Amino acid sequence: MIYRWMGTYPELPSHVLETGEDLQDVLDKYPDELIGKTVAQRFNHTKLPYLPKVLSIAKALPLQLHPNKHLASKLHQKNPKQFTDPNHKPEIALALGDFEAFCGFKPLKDIENLMELAPLQTFMPQVEKPDFDDQTLKHVVKAMLEASEDTVRKTNDALMDLPKESFGKDTYIPDMIPRLAEQYDKADNGTLVALVTMNYLQLKQGESIYIPADGIHAYLSGDIIECMARSNNVLNTGFCPRAHRDSVDMFTSCLTFTPHDRKECMLPSQSFSKSKSGKSQLYAPPLSEFSMYATTLANGESDTIGKIGGPSIMIVTEGEGTLRADAKDYKLSAGYIFFVGQGTEIDIKASKALKAFTAYAE
Repeated sequence: MIYRWMGTYPELPSHVLETGEDLQDVLDKYPDELIGKTVAQRFNHTKLPYLPKVLSIAKALPLQLHPNKHLASKLHQKNPKQFTDPNHKPEIALALGDFEAFCGFKPLKDIENLMELAPLQTFMPQVEKPDFDDQTLKHVVKAMLEASEDTVRKTNDALMDLPKESFGKDTYIPDMIPRLAEQYDKADNGTLVALVTMNYLQLKQGESIYIPADGIHAYLSGDIIECMARSNNVLNTGFCPRAHRDSVDMFTSCLTFTPHDRKECMLPSQSFSKSKSGKSQLYAPPLSEFSMYATTLANGESDTIGKIGGPSIMIVTEGEGTLRADAKDYKLSAGYIFFVGQGTEIDIKASKALKAFTAYAE
């Protein structure tokens, strides 16, 4: 995996290219002009409330969740070296091409049907035919995460020996076990949790998913733009060495069961009212820290983005062109990153088919 976020987080902060200044130092000098009073008052600081980044994923990232604000604050106080801030970390992932991910849980009925397979019965509560609700699911997830390497390996072998039709609509499960085992190990507990209980998503370019705080997920492959609230807190529990995993009790205690269907994972794009040519699409997750818009221009096309009442960060991923702001022109090219102060109208013009992604708060 290759990534670097853009923003003012103390680890890997962004700097101004021309001067070498830490971006946060510049924002502190001109908070009203660059951040704006509305955003500064909402978050009670002049730091950027979001962190966008580009991810290029070649193998499954750890099975993880990001703790909610209450737990993050407690973890930060107890272990600030590992949990470096007291904030939550909801996020979106926007596909730049084909992208695979495990996200949230499948509908309960679908999981219940899979759990009737003989190799999986050992992970069910030892009571007579329980109602399969979220608490039953939590028991199943915890049992899978606590299982020994030998149990996980034998379960995966047994699942691969079953006829494909045994898996109903989830026939990808036996085919994906060897793939995940090659990346990590057939004894990795994450394989069972991800394949049996979680939604497997295959996204195309321009599609996006939303991960709420405490939402279970693992990115599998592809290139994405990710944007998250200002935090670097994470709990890992699979698709990584056992020594790198956090407490199973802690992980399962803060699990939420939203989303509970693949449709609930998706974050559809919508028209962006500030895009005057309609060449930019909005991705607006249900949180206050950020939204994102994606600009797609063919050769010679342009778009004007009206004034936004807060700070923005733009990254160009394809093409070339110009950005005009405050009567000054700036070159655009793949890999270029711009900070745009609040209340600034910008004009984007492509000399070569161009794509840019902009995170903002207002």
